[in-house]
Amino acid sequence: MDQGHALLVGVGGSGKQSLTKLAAFAAGCEIFEITLSRGYDENNFREDLKILYNKLGIERKKMVFLFTDQHVAQEGFLELINNMLTSGMVPALFADDEKETLLMRDEATKQGIPPTREAIWQYFISKCTNNLHIVLAMSPVGETLRTRCRNFPGLVNNCSIDWFMPWPVQALMAVANVFLGNEESIPEEQKEVVVEHVVFVHQSVVDYSVKFAQKLRRNNYVTPKNYLDFINTYLKLLDEKDEYILSQCKRLEGGMAKLAEASVQLNELNEKLAVQKVAVTEKTEACEVLLGEISARTSQAEEKKSFAVSKSKDIQVQSVEISKEKKEAEDALTEALPALEAARLALQDLDRSDVTEIRAFAKPPKAVQMVCECIVVLRGIREVSWKSAKAMMAEANFLKSLQELDVDGIGQTQVARLEKTFFQAKRDLDRINAEVKSLEDELAELGRKYEEAINEKQALQEEAEIMERRLIAADKLISGLGSENVRWTKDLEELKSRRIRLLGDCLVSSAFLSYVGAFTWDFRNQLIYVDWQNDVRDRGIPLSDNFRIEGLLTDDVEISRWGSEGLPPDELSIQNGILTTRASRFPLCIDPQQQALNWIKKKEEPNNLKVCTFNDSDFLKQLELAIKYGFPFLFQDVDEYIDPVIDNVLEKNIKGQAGREFIMLGDKEVDYDPNFRLYLNTKLSNPKYTPSVFGKAMVINYTVTLKGLEDQLLSVIVGFERKELEEQRERLIQETSENKKLLKDLEDSLLRELATSTGNMLDNVELVATLEETKSKASEVSEKLKLAATTAIDIDKLRDGYRPAAKRGAILFFVLSEMALINSMYQYSLASFLDVFTFSLKKSLPDSIVVKRLRNIMDTLTHNVYNYACTGLFEKHKLLFSFQMTIKLEQSEGNLPQDELDFFIKGNLSLEKNRRGRPHQWIPEQGWEDIMKLQELADVFSSLPDDIDKNEKEWKKWFDLDNPEQSKFPMKYKDSLNDFQRLLLLRCFRVDRVYRAVTDYVTSRMGEKYVTPPVISFEAIFEQSTPLSPIVFILSPGSDPASDLMKLAERSGFGGNKLKFLSMGQGQEKAALQLLETAIARGQWLMLQNCHLLVKWLIELEKALEKLTKPHPDFRLWLTTDPTPAFPIGILQRSLKVVTEPPNGLKLNLRSTYHKISSQVLEDCPHQAFKPLVFVLGFFHAVVQERRKYGKIGWNVPYDFNESDFRVCMEILNTYLTKAFEQGDTKIPWNSLKYLIGEVMYGGRAIDNFDRRVLNTYMDEYMGDFIFDTFQPFHFYVNEDVDYHIPELGTKDVYLDNIEELPLANTPEVFGLHPNAEINYYTQAARDMWSQLVELQPQTGESGSGISREDFIANIASDIQGKLPQQFDLDKIRKKLGLDISPTTVVLLQELERFNLLISRMSKSLIELQRALKGEVGMSSVLDEVARALFNGQIPAIWRRLAPDTLKSLGNWMIHFQRRFSQYTTWVNDSEPPVIWLSGLHIPESYLTALVQATCRKNGWPLDKSTLYTSVTNYMTEDEVTERAHSGCFVTGLYLEGAAWNREDACLMKPKPKQLIQELPVLKVIPIESHRLKLQNTFRTPVYTTSQRRNAMGVGLVFEADLATHEHISHWVLQGVCLILNTD
Repeated sequence: MDQGHALLVGVGGSGKQSLTKLAAFAAGCEIFEITLSRGYDENNFREDLKILYNKLGIERKKMVFLFTDQHVAQEGFLELINNMLTSGMVPALFADDEKETLLMRDEATKQGIPPTREAIWQYFISKCTNNLHIVLAMSPVGETLRTRCRNFPGLVNNCSIDWFMPWPVQALMAVANVFLGNEESIPEEQKEVVVEHVVFVHQSVVDYSVKFAQKLRRNNYVTPKNYLDFINTYLKLLDEKDEYILSQCKRLEGGMAKLAEASVQLNELNEKLAVQKVAVTEKTEACEVLLGEISARTSQAEEKKSFAVSKSKDIQVQSVEISKEKKEAEDALTEALPALEAARLALQDLDRSDVTEIRAFAKPPKAVQMVCECIVVLRGIREVSWKSAKAMMAEANFLKSLQELDVDGIGQTQVARLEKTFFQAKRDLDRINAEVKSLEDELAELGRKYEEAINEKQALQEEAEIMERRLIAADKLISGLGSENVRWTKDLEELKSRRIRLLGDCLVSSAFLSYVGAFTWDFRNQLIYVDWQNDVRDRGIPLSDNFRIEGLLTDDVEISRWGSEGLPPDELSIQNGILTTRASRFPLCIDPQQQALNWIKKKEEPNNLKVCTFNDSDFLKQLELAIKYGFPFLFQDVDEYIDPVIDNVLEKNIKGQAGREFIMLGDKEVDYDPNFRLYLNTKLSNPKYTPSVFGKAMVINYTVTLKGLEDQLLSVIVGFERKELEEQRERLIQETSENKKLLKDLEDSLLRELATSTGNMLDNVELVATLEETKSKASEVSEKLKLAATTAIDIDKLRDGYRPAAKRGAILFFVLSEMALINSMYQYSLASFLDVFTFSLKKSLPDSIVVKRLRNIMDTLTHNVYNYACTGLFEKHKLLFSFQMTIKLEQSEGNLPQDELDFFIKGNLSLEKNRRGRPHQWIPEQGWEDIMKLQELADVFSSLPDDIDKNEKEWKKWFDLDNPEQSKFPMKYKDSLNDFQRLLLLRCFRVDRVYRAVTDYVTSRMGEKYVTPPVISFEAIFEQSTPLSPIVFILSPGSDPASDLMKLAERSGFGGNKLKFLSMGQGQEKAALQLLETAIARGQWLMLQNCHLLVKWLIELEKALEKLTKPHPDFRLWLTTDPTPAFPIGILQRSLKVVTEPPNGLKLNLRSTYHKISSQVLEDCPHQAFKPLVFVLGFFHAVVQERRKYGKIGWNVPYDFNESDFRVCMEILNTYLTKAFEQGDTKIPWNSLKYLIGEVMYGGRAIDNFDRRVLNTYMDEYMGDFIFDTFQPFHFYVNEDVDYHIPELGTKDVYLDNIEELPLANTPEVFGLHPNAEINYYTQAARDMWSQLVELQPQTGESGSGISREDFIANIASDIQGKLPQQFDLDKIRKKLGLDISPTTVVLLQELERFNLLISRMSKSLIELQRALKGEVGMSSVLDEVARALFNGQIPAIWRRLAPDTLKSLGNWMIHFQRRFSQYTTWVNDSEPPVIWLSGLHIPESYLTALVQATCRKNGWPLDKSTLYTSVTNYMTEDEVTERAHSGCFVTGLYLEGAAWNREDACLMKPKPKQLIQELPVLKVIPIESHRLKLQNTFRTPVYTTSQRRNAMGVGLVFEADLATHEHISHWVLQGVCLILNTD
């Protein structure tokens, strides 16, 4: 379509851009988009548009300009787009010289275009326009698109609008089929059900997101983008887990195969070993025999050998002897030869007698014996002795034998004999030696044989031993890994079945990873473990029995590691940990307690984490480095706007070419490292992100849960109370974590060893050793783990003793943090709460009995939290906080059913009226509906309607009491109800007493200290402060903490130069930062006032405070600000918040005032009257402040009377009384004091005369000599219950004690108001409290279906239009009236003119609105406002401007409108009405002025000397009035507020209880000359248009009426009596 443009409307992630790109490709067009970079503005946009127009006109390309709402960096861009859509060109885009280069003169001339420059330029534009298609992709979330379409009509008028609705089921089915249809890992028979489940999950999240928004007002968007992400995550997860399980199976199978191998080898070994053992035994026996033989032979040989050896030794000795002897003998022979001759000669001389003689010797001489023995030897006689010699000599032939002796042969024979013996011996020796040799050879042979046998035996033995060893190893392997084998077998079985169950497990897990991040714990649980799991099971998809997300996506070791890095151990946090680390998109953590931030910082610290915020000037540079080098990167303090510059990074738009991966960051290519991780973190507790953010990032809700916080606080308590226990537990956790890791590593190493062992694994000693070690370690670790588990149970038992206190702490933190829903300034961080928590642990009384100690901790903690919170809460929210705290604590103990609480807050919400009407008229209508609902709520109320019906008197009596909540309830209900049920019953009858009853309820459940907030003392604030946490004063009207701070500074020694002030405003940014730097360095106090005027700069301040590491210990930062939602949460959370405003109630106000007066000041003035007058002044100060809460009946304009007023008045008292004392004057200068205090100081603030009248009345009531009258003691107010009087003269403590005795709550009568005055105040207070409690409760919002909003508005519009009258024809009326018209007729004409304007405006806007609703015309912002007002039953602002002031709702206002019309009609058609209904006139005072004017003309009085006075007639209605007033007029429709009218006595009287306004009888208004007006006993009563009375601009007062009274005027002044023209 030529010049066709499109506006695509759909939430981010519904495929607008993808489809545009597809369509452009199909149509042959090129896509053009702008790329946002940092600081991209209109100039950059214009430059980009020039490029576009060059392509369109010069290059003649068909272009699609795709522009999304992300591209709207400035709203001005849309102005340019609007121009392009309407005229085809952006005005003044090209300068004149640039235009010249673009003009195509030749081509234009050919086309027959005139040669003027303008015509050719138009030709260029038309060419561009024909080539251009603009596609705008916008999101309909919020008001933005609506406003843009209104401001830039071209977006609607010149585009085809295409709505991208959520994908219908068929589309979801089709897409899932395409992605999952061809997936092999999904069995064919399961594909259909898996697809159906995928669609079911997506639809269920859509439904739950709606509930989530209704119940918790939190957003979660689901778009097709999430759906595709879910399917992709599923496929990836399925593959990844399948691979993982396969690898696990392989590992286990490998290990088990090795084990199987071992057991096969074991059997073989056993057989072999049996055979081997026999062989070894035989061999051993053979060896034994051989060994026996060898040893026998060896001993034989040894013997012979030793014999031979000794022999050979002897022979050697002999041979030596022989040779020696031989030599000696030969020598001797040579010598002896001569002797021999001589001897022979001598022998011949001998005879027998000589021989006989010699023989006769018994003991011969030595020589004789020697010679004889020699002869014996020579003769060879065996025995050589004297005996044998004698025997020899006895022989017969002895001498003869001697002579025949062969002398030569002597030596020879003997020697020969000797030699013979020698040789014989030698021969013997040789024989023996030979024997020995043969023996030795034999032995050697035997030895060899033995060696062989032994070797053989050794080999057998070794083989047997190896077998034995292998057997033992195999046995060890088999028995040692037997348990493992069983486990592995089981594991393998489990893994195989798990592989089948992966189908369902991964389905649920991937849905978890894609969808649940933003949900809270309850929603997640419901979705994952109820809806999805049941659906998977119902469809028959395999799913693990006790399926847990943690089981599939992480493991104990990792969880323990996260815990040690600071992630809380509760289930929600672990789920968040999984989402943060495993999700396919980068995480954006909603983290109000900063737990995720601390965890991520600690977790990524070792990986060189970079931390930035979007406000840092260099964040792009840092991000670029992180992407390039693969560092993790964290954006902290992200708010709802996420800079579109990082969109490509968030969406992981990674491009690849030529082996490199890069990403576009702004307009720059940056190399992408796959290790890069991006984290975003926000402190906002409930940020409203757009759907596109949900598509790009994984939004994860880290908000702490009650259970999670309870566990954390338990650790804190136990750490404080039983340090050793907590340390032991932490050690245990650490050890358990390490041991689990060790066990896993051991098993891994075992499987690895098994898998990698080569050769015969039974010989792998290392493997077996590893096994041994692993096994022993594993069993040791398992034992440790078992022990740890039992110890952990014991420790948990002990710790659980302290759980009640932790639970109390968690509940209190949630009550505290939820207060932020009431006011954005009430922000509390977990860190600051923990400070209060630990402080309470220190301060609470110790006790050895745990239960008592716990009681002490809980009481101290609850009270400290109450005080801590109250310091930073506005008065109006303090009771709400106490009540919320009470109900949460009651609920935690199960004492308060949720439905009772819901009823108390919301009452009966049913729109249908109950069939059973109310039995008595005094019961409020809504009250009766509530009673009917209450009857169903609890058994105790089952007979309630009947009881009321039958016992009207008793109930009515109770109903009429001033304070029914403190009296006994009627009938059985006085005893049968618990404290809370009393509130429910009271709600049905007296809404105005609920607020007081809530105070009583809190007091009865918690104690009075929970309804008496602490008096703010600056000393205490200073004591609680630290240099790192600023003190933020949240200002309320009339408070200025500066003066108190200066006093504190002086008292603390920080006066003068050490305290710096700076009032913030435009241009003070630099000065403030300089002062801050100086103060931090030098330890000064710095006060920055009115920070709300520079909220943007506070972000800088927040950064500066975050960088604070070691400030000077004396440094303090004090900030003052009005409540503003834009105040940075970071500062609020870390600060001590202080609200300075007067406390609620007379007693608390007086107490606060007296706390700020030092005893010194009271003693300063010597005058007796000073102390009593200070008390009077304090009482007056409290009264004027307390009056403010009663609304308009208290003051017309709410004034900010504050402490400085009181302080200055005290100075005045001091000055005047001291002067009187010094001059000895006994009189007190009352007039001066009353004037200065009532007219100047307090009266100076009063801009309304009637308010000033109230102040002066108080002065007259409280100041005068009568207050010291001893005969008639003075009371501010006294009744039977309470007495407000001036205490006896004494010290400050006397006054304080007296104040403490006063009741906490006081009736309005103390201020001179009627008890009815507080009905409005308390009713409003109760309603406000309910609406705030509704905010704090989770919503059970099922909005009633029925007709759509548009139809509803259209019905009302046509209904009102049908009731609109015709306009008055003024010309006709003027004609009819003629020329002579009275002043009142002039008023009529002016009124009609105004009324016509109103009719015309109403009619026109209603017609336009109905057309806009049909889509015939655009919906302008004015019409939108009208529609909203009609829908809410309010009067549209454009009508309100043309009508008299009113507070009525639309329905009542229409009745009022029609009545006005009928009064005007009567006046026009008949004549001026005798009784005028003033409320029906647009400007009633003009009519009264006209009256005076008419009377003056008639009587000839001067106008400036005339006035009006009034008197009340006895006519109740206008119909009773028959006459016409001869001067003046009758007025009807006036209502009396603050008093009632006594018709008998015709004067004011006290109103009846609970009757807030009463219609006054018809009033007669009479003009009169001023000097003749003398009125007595009358009260000048102001008459106002509405109950809003008069505002600060003086608008609202009509005139003053005179009402008769028998009481003193001051009585009615203080009661705030007035008349009003309109009821609400």
